[in-house]
Amino acid sequence: MDFIEYGNPAGKPVVYFHGVPGSPHESSIFDAPARKHGLRVLCFDRFAIGQSITGADYFRHIAQAISETVQGARLDFIGFSLGTHAALEVSAVMPGRVRSLHLVCAAAPLDGGDFLDDMAGKAVFSMAKRSPGLFQWLLKWQALLAKRAPQMLFRMLFACAQGQDRELVKSPEFKALICQVLQQCFAQGTTGYTRDIQQYLQPWSDNVFASEVNICLWHGTADNWSPFAMSAYLAERLPSNARVERMEGLSHYSCLYAAAPMICERLASE
Repeated sequence: MDFIEYGNPAGKPVVYFHGVPGSPHESSIFDAPARKHGLRVLCFDRFAIGQSITGADYFRHIAQAISETVQGARLDFIGFSLGTHAALEVSAVMPGRVRSLHLVCAAAPLDGGDFLDDMAGKAVFSMAKRSPGLFQWLLKWQALLAKRAPQMLFRMLFACAQGQDRELVKSPEFKALICQVLQQCFAQGTTGYTRDIQQYLQPWSDNVFASEVNICLWHGTADNWSPFAMSAYLAERLPSNARVERMEGLSHYSCLYAAAPMICERLASE
């Protein structure tokens, strides 16, 4: 299974689970702080996994790839946005191997509360649940834009940016990063994107909420992609060692940028 890595190649292994839409290139945000703190950040290309691998087999497949790459070493996980679901599920099938989970802008299961009305992606998730065919049409259209007009797709996705994301979208460097992420996200079609959305919408495994791994939830109070209430819900459902880092005024990607150096510093000290 292909992966990309940043930071120190000889450092402590940390696995990053990118968001949806997203790609391994998203983990480049951690490159500088990971180098500073002696961490090896790996991000696996889970969208490239064969479309026949779904359900629990999907998470076991990722776990196997991770184990083969780090050769049995204990490690830490970082999950962003919808990638937090995959991080939790994969951790659950690797008992005793994961030291800690840092979940940034975590996406909680939609049946856990009245989250949908506060989500910028409400229409997309509703479509995925009720009109799968229309959802596939939307993804194919996004894939076309990502290939031929990525900056247009960028503007569409961030049209409703809130909090500090409003300033972040003005950055040429951030725009270049996200445009590359979007191009990579759809480079192999829409199968991987579709599967992650479907897995997220299905009931989560009970093992996710029985985890004994140390969990920290980093969440911006102005996030309208994954509302802050999602992390509050997860903190209540997860074991008592789960804690929430409340990031005032930050939204989705601005929270990720702010949390990255703090997470790396904390992982280096653990």
